[in-house]
Amino acid sequence: MIYVGKALEFAFSTEGRHKLSEIKINRNENSHNRDLVDRPSENQHLPPWLYDALEISFELRGVGWDFGKGVHVPVQTRPLLRNLFLRATFRSFFFHFLVLDFLDSTFKMFPGVGTIQGGSIFYASLPPLQRYALSTLIHIITGTAMLSGFQMIYDLVTLISIGLLGSLPSSWPPILDDPWSSDSLHVLWSKRWHQLLRRTFMVYGGYPGKWLFGNFGMVQGVFIASGLYHECALYTMGRGFDHRVTLFFAMQAPLLVCEKLWQKMTGRKVVGPFGRLWVYFNMFILAQPMSAHFAR
Repeated sequence: MIYVGKALEFAFSTEGRHKLSEIKINRNENSHNRDLVDRPSENQHLPPWLYDALEISFELRGVGWDFGKGVHVPVQTRPLLRNLFLRATFRSFFFHFLVLDFLDSTFKMFPGVGTIQGGSIFYASLPPLQRYALSTLIHIITGTAMLSGFQMIYDLVTLISIGLLGSLPSSWPPILDDPWSSDSLHVLWSKRWHQLLRRTFMVYGGYPGKWLFGNFGMVQGVFIASGLYHECALYTMGRGFDHRVTLFFAMQAPLLVCEKLWQKMTGRKVVGPFGRLWVYFNMFILAQPMSAHFAR
């Protein structure tokens, strides 16, 4: 699904794709005369044409490419010297591997949820207070496991790309930007959360939504596409469709509108401690049906 979307976007691009270090070609000039800005070699192991072909195929955020303009890229927190960067990345990989292993073991302590058959995070035999306290705990563990999984896999791919393929450390900025510190949904979805699938959701939902209903249609289309993407992934587990996941993502667009309305009515943006509580309410309470579907 990701690569079909990438192929569609590239196919409909009127100017092709180029690296930010390249000078745009004047269409009135001979297309064979391409002048490139001198840039350091990205690798020492592969021919440049093969490396660039692989990079544009697997690069999702568009780091260093024209299609990555406007995408938030977190500030690099690791030293850019190759050996130091690899050491820091390996420490991060090992740490998140241990965290994910611990959380996986913790899941197995919950009846139903911890089995391969799956089960509900809402235990009907418990009184309401204990029931929803426990479901919230399972939900938080689910989200934390996802964050550790994202980081662990990204670190592993980073180690392979830099250690074996010779990528530059600067080509591998952080995948997440401390999502726990988000104090508005705008900040969460546009900056703090990973931006790997932003272009995919634009192709499947954002562009069609904008053609039909303008800017709000674009935002709504992006989140509907996100929900359907996650739901299709869960569908492969043989339990049929359950659109609680789609519904959670679809309601993010109206909630973002609420933030804009708050700003217009009060003259203040959604920020600070109350903004963080608003984000946590959305992620810890409203998102629980999505985790329930994951667990099932």
